[in-house]
Amino acid sequence: MSSETSKLAIVTGASRGIGRAIAEALIEQGYRVLAVARSADRLAELEQLHNTEERRVLAVPADITDDSTAERIVSSALDWAGRIDVLVNNAGIGIFKPAIELTAEEFDAMWRLNVRAPMVLTRAVLPQMIAAQHGAIVNIASLAGKNSFPGGTGYAATKWALRGWASSLMLEVRQHNIRVITICPGSVDTGFSSINKRGDHITQPEDVAAAVLFALSAPERTMVSEIDLRPTRPS
Repeated sequence: MSSETSKLAIVTGASRGIGRAIAEALIEQGYRVLAVARSADRLAELEQLHNTEERRVLAVPADITDDSTAERIVSSALDWAGRIDVLVNNAGIGIFKPAIELTAEEFDAMWRLNVRAPMVLTRAVLPQMIAAQHGAIVNIASLAGKNSFPGGTGYAATKWALRGWASSLMLEVRQHNIRVITICPGSVDTGFSSINKRGDHITQPEDVAAAVLFALSAPERTMVSEIDLRPTRPS
């Protein structure tokens, strides 16, 4: 077990894809992971896989678009570990349509999960991190938060907003030794959307997880504030 044994990370959207890869990578590094997702069955599978010799995963089924879940997540983490070292805001949704076809309800769904939920959950964990003068907020954004594309009017807008929020947050909390890290993947082989490319040559979920570990492993005096991830050979 590594020296990170006592550390606690909260990972949202941890039941599949990038979120699960991040959760498992952190577990391998010795973190305890509080895994959050709507799918109780998938979270139970994650617990069963990793809680063999000792408890490495605590599953908290929750819909983080419901503001009331933030305090429950934080309370569960503190009751279990007494600390919160890392929050990974990974959960997200993408609806890809031309602007004329995108409904207000669809835009609201993306906004609530991709932007508002990370803000609410981050606000809930920050008091503990500020008190400890230590912590990291990791946001899984997207290259769509830097590059426009047809059908991305809603999704890209949320990822631009997430990056803007994160970069301002970084300036606010760095004085408390809290790092804010934003990961911007391009195409990832997850089936997240019908427009994603697939195949072994495309960035894999574990590659995004490796970027998260790289940023977290930097000396505490150094902050890797943003990482872009692209396939080396996109086609």
